[in-house]
Amino acid sequence: MEIFDLKKIEEDAQKLLSSYENVDLSLKDRLKIPIQPMPSQDPKERINNMDEVALGYTESQVKIESLRCIDCKNAPCIKGCPVGIDIPGFIKKAAEGKFAESVAIIRESSMLPAICGRVCPQESQCQLTCTVGKSLKSVDKAVNIGRIERYVADWESANKSRQRPEVKEESGFKVGVVGSGPASITAAADLRREGHEVVMFEALHKAGGVLVYGIPEFRLPKSIVQEELDALYDMGVKIEMNYLVGRTGKVNDLLNNEGFDALFIGSGAGLPRFLNIEGENLVGVFSANEYLTRSNLMRAYDKMRAGTPLYTSKHVAVFGGGNVAMDAARTAKRLGAQSVTIVYRRTANELPARKEEIEHAHEEGIKFMYLYSPTKIVGDERGRVKQVELLKMELGEPDDSGRRSPVVIPNSEQLFDFDTVIVAIGNNSNPLIERTTKNLKVNKWGNIIVDDETGATSIEGVYAGGDIVLGSATVILAMGQGRKAAKAMNQYLASKRK
Repeated sequence: MEIFDLKKIEEDAQKLLSSYENVDLSLKDRLKIPIQPMPSQDPKERINNMDEVALGYTESQVKIESLRCIDCKNAPCIKGCPVGIDIPGFIKKAAEGKFAESVAIIRESSMLPAICGRVCPQESQCQLTCTVGKSLKSVDKAVNIGRIERYVADWESANKSRQRPEVKEESGFKVGVVGSGPASITAAADLRREGHEVVMFEALHKAGGVLVYGIPEFRLPKSIVQEELDALYDMGVKIEMNYLVGRTGKVNDLLNNEGFDALFIGSGAGLPRFLNIEGENLVGVFSANEYLTRSNLMRAYDKMRAGTPLYTSKHVAVFGGGNVAMDAARTAKRLGAQSVTIVYRRTANELPARKEEIEHAHEEGIKFMYLYSPTKIVGDERGRVKQVELLKMELGEPDDSGRRSPVVIPNSEQLFDFDTVIVAIGNNSNPLIERTTKNLKVNKWGNIIVDDETGATSIEGVYAGGDIVLGSATVILAMGQGRKAAKAMNQYLASKRK
């Protein structure tokens, strides 16, 4: 287990960097440049705080990692980016130490570089297609695009060099944006740039959507999300909190009675799924949504200032294997649990979570029980979780996703002692907007049906994007949908002017 000393890392990186200065690096030279590891907190320390785990590259590290880019002509990394960032362009500027120019290139396509640099799965997007990784026969050896993006975005923030986006003259149109997550933030910014009056509606008392309530502080500091919201305020975007569209006001009312000329729906997928097994109503059973919201949004970890009671847990079971399961497990550890176990019905090879998150969970002492599936939660005489019954599984044939399907081993039931259960098996779309909006078409899962190219829904002037459409998406995919919809909405409003 490596413990990072930032001062020593920078000193060593400076020495290495000096060997590349004033040298015309060939393709082979660049492929030999060592990959820069991400400095991080000591696991023994970080399980006792909510501070960010990954500490970020030093200046010399980011320059070295940027030199690994071979600036290939076909730039497959751009095609792998859902918003089409000029990746070789911003990396070249980072290599030269021109960080302001680097982040300016990113901001031509992305509103949220500091966020995407932290939480986007680059290994399955831009880094998956990286020529360097393919040349070295491993995506793990691709240029660390996300880490470079994070550095230049953080540099911009630290140096207070961010420029306010240009806003055109007032258009006279009023646009509503439902939700305040990544899809909505992106759409709101692009709509406001065209001079439209933009009002965002957030159901909770704090804006930011899943970026605030879903992702823990140790992965994404909330101060970074607030900077992005402040940028919207600075552009003139208004945000109405505690406004639940479908209840406080309906979509049709906003269009017909409140003077809105168009709407973007980016309300996310916030309805947690459960297993529908015996005992899920016991005290001590949480959806990952609730558990993370209590910690992230209501600061359950801060006993002196918490906005919600903290449920005391000793032995926690987390059902699921995605990023949300990792977030919930690692949060439980920080909230004081003696042991936390992720129960997953496939093997380690099928875990859908990011490799980095899995590695961090292992470092922090999270246990993994592979090839087990819960069948029953057992309570004590007070109605609290006492045990979980698990069935042993084995892998059968691949399912529709290409992963091998888990198959039950008969008569393999076994009871395990847990006092808390967190269910992290995904979310569905909240049906409130669908049920209160006439003529809005959705699919069988409750996701809004849109035109793939424009984000237009079945109602004229209403567009949608993000998890409410995709069901579950990355931050950058949601942003891409927000951008695409905003472009179509701007064209729609321009046609109304004629």
